[in-house]
Amino acid sequence: MVNTQPFHAGDEVVLASGTYQGTPGVFVGLREGDAKWADIMERNGAVRSHPVAWLAHAAAAGSVSQGQ
Repeated sequence: MVNTQPFHAGDEVVLASGTYQGTPGVFVGLREGDAKWADIMERNGAVRSHPVAWLAHAAAAGSVSQGQ
């Protein structure tokens, strides 16, 4: 999966791929020194790093999962 959508701090995102697929969170920013990784604040308040290619905007992911 190649992600071509830009993300901005505060965007609601979901992990669309990977081990934790379906995990919702808030985009914090790209990792310093490696723009292919992003920091995401998960609902429990933990900030974790995930590949940007695995991210989708939460609204877009919801539309896809609902068949729209």
